[in-house]
Amino acid sequence: MKASGRGRFRAAAALALMVAACSPQDGQPGDGFILRAPPKAKDRAQSQAAAPGPAAPLPPPGQAASDLGDQACHQGPLVNAARANAAQLRSLAWNPFGRPEVGWETYYRLIAREIGSSCPPDSPGFAAALARWQANNGLAQTGILDEAVFIQMKNKWQLKRPVVRAMRQGGCPPPPASHQLATARPDESYGGKTIELRRGALAAYRRMVQAAKAEQPQIARDPRNLTIFSGYRSPEYDAARCARDQNCDGLVRARCSPHRTGLAMDIYVGQAPGYGPDSSADPNRLYMSKTATYAWLTANAHRFGFVNYPFEPWHWEWTGEAP
Repeated sequence: MKASGRGRFRAAAALALMVAACSPQDGQPGDGFILRAPPKAKDRAQSQAAAPGPAAPLPPPGQAASDLGDQACHQGPLVNAARANAAQLRSLAWNPFGRPEVGWETYYRLIAREIGSSCPPDSPGFAAALARWQANNGLAQTGILDEAVFIQMKNKWQLKRPVVRAMRQGGCPPPPASHQLATARPDESYGGKTIELRRGALAAYRRMVQAAKAEQPQIARDPRNLTIFSGYRSPEYDAARCARDQNCDGLVRARCSPHRTGLAMDIYVGQAPGYGPDSSADPNRLYMSKTATYAWLTANAHRFGFVNYPFEPWHWEWTGEAP
């Protein structure tokens, strides 16, 4: 028997007991692992009415729309849903990570991969793929991306992260022993930093970089692309930063960072003019989400065991072993 809507909400609310770890640098969510219930819908009837009809057939997941012609994306019954998505893409006022944001364009690539669509976010084909995903996940089949839909996606993504699963099972994981760590080569490091990772994570990273540069020439053109600017960070190091900033469990620092596991890495995916490669300012994150490097990662990093923390385009974690 399927759970009622109230039952699903209670289950999601239980996940909200997870507490977020936070940003490495500028007071915004980062390294985070918060799971929370979707916001209460104010008026579902209106959004459902905007997208009547069943989901249209879709191209196979991962197949470019251009391979099938524009008709694959721009035909189908969910025209009103496509219009709603187009309107909200850059104007939705929401708080998906605990701070106000406008629009969901930054998360488009992650959402498109989740629903198995390569269609533009304002197309009926994208709306149809989203409607199918909603149906498969017990949601109203509207084809419209709203905060409640995104939160359900985000909770799924968060549970793929090893540190989130470890915390659900008993708290902050211990750091690895020194013999479990390996040091990245100078050419793998951003700005000459000494980077350590677990041996398996570093080996997987190297395989991923080799494939990325071979498959996407734009990545190979800039030697900064995919270099690592933060890897393993000891609990003592993070505790010192917490004390320095006088905020250990808020938005600036966290007592339990995924970087303590040796499985998390911050890698260069680009930067908007005037911002650093780890600035979580919204214009910078949006810029990063449109780079060839991030596009390749969202489409291919899973082949090498990596998942993304969706708020930070630069933050990736290896899932090949437990923390």
